[in-house]
Amino acid sequence: MRRDYPGDRPFSETELAPDWVSQFRLWFADAVAYGLPEPNAMVFSTADPAGRPSSRTVLLKGYDARGFVCYTNYHSRKGAEALSNPYAALVFPWFAMHRQVVVTGNVAPVDRAETEAYFAARPRDSQLGAWASAQSQVVPDRAALDESFVAAGERFGAGEVPAPPHWGGLRIAPQTVEFWQGRSSRLHDRLRFRRADGGAWVVERLAP
Repeated sequence: MRRDYPGDRPFSETELAPDWVSQFRLWFADAVAYGLPEPNAMVFSTADPAGRPSSRTVLLKGYDARGFVCYTNYHSRKGAEALSNPYAALVFPWFAMHRQVVVTGNVAPVDRAETEAYFAARPRDSQLGAWASAQSQVVPDRAALDESFVAAGERFGAGEVPAPPHWGGLRIAPQTVEFWQGRSSRLHDRLRFRRADGGAWVVERLAP
């Protein structure tokens, strides 16, 4: 199943944007233009207090110089792990383009006002789902989940659905952001922005 990357496409320091945000914006735009399905899908890896890791795919809902944001139930496995052991990794697996972006950094909840503004913009069924699902908890069967969703709809009727107090955003503030470009002969280009002591960013080339 191993394959080489056709159409060797170099990625050098001379074409790297001046900061990781600008570089991610360029590559994210490329992924959207390429037509990748859900280019904002990212693998989000956390670990419990004992260091046991877990991963899942979530959707990026925003990014800026402060970091990358996703939303979740804070009582879910990823939410509980991210808040109790606040360091995580992200991977954007843009395989069709022979690219990936790998991020590591600290995690913190987003401001409550930001969470509520995002929640208000969600489809109503998604809002109700946030109330209906005790995410990551064991349920007896599908019927119980469906009944919980119906009950949430009855609870709020035609009125506004507020953001649950246990639901909100997580922001991953990068310490490293690596841009990986597949090359032939497994000699891939890996350029990494790393936050050095004192907060300045340095660029490093990593061996593939």
